[in-house]
Amino acid sequence: MADVVNEVTVEGGLLVGHDGSAAAGEAVRWAADLAAELGEPLHVLRAWALLNAPEPASKVGGFIPPMADWEAAVRADLAADVEALGLSGAVHLHVAHAQSSAALLHAAAGARMLVVGRRGAGGFRGLGFGSTADQVVRHSPCPVIVVPVGS
Repeated sequence: MADVVNEVTVEGGLLVGHDGSAAAGEAVRWAADLAAELGEPLHVLRAWALLNAPEPASKVGGFIPPMADWEAAVRADLAADVEALGLSGAVHLHVAHAQSSAALLHAAAGARMLVVGRRGAGGFRGLGFGSTADQVVRHSPCPVIVVPVGS
C-alpha cells in the first residue's frame, strides 16, 4: 500500500494555501500575480482529511479505498480548482494529509513567503480571521501575507 504525503517541503518561492473555497481561489490568484512580479515559483498546498476529501472513483459498494486513492482525488480536485483560475506560468501543486495550519507551517519553513486568505471554507463567519490564517500569522517561520478576500 502506497503511503500518502503528510508533510510537504518547498524550496523557495511563494506558498499559498487552498482549501477549495472561493476566497482561497482569490488568494491563489493574488499570490500568482506577486510570484510572477518577483520571478518566484508558486506553490499551492491543500491539506486534507477523510472528512473533507472528495470520494475517489474506487469507492464503490462496501469497498473502502486505500488512502492513496483519496490523496489522488484531492490532488485532482486541487488541479481542477487551480486550472479554473486560468493562471499563467508554472504552478507547483502539493497535497498533505494533515491539519491545514500544521501543513502550511511545515512547508513554509522552506518558502520565501506564505500567502493565505483571510477566511477559508470552514469555521464561524462572524470571525474576522479564520483559524488557519490566525495560526500561520502567529507561528510562521517566514513572512505572511493575508489577502483580505472572501468576507
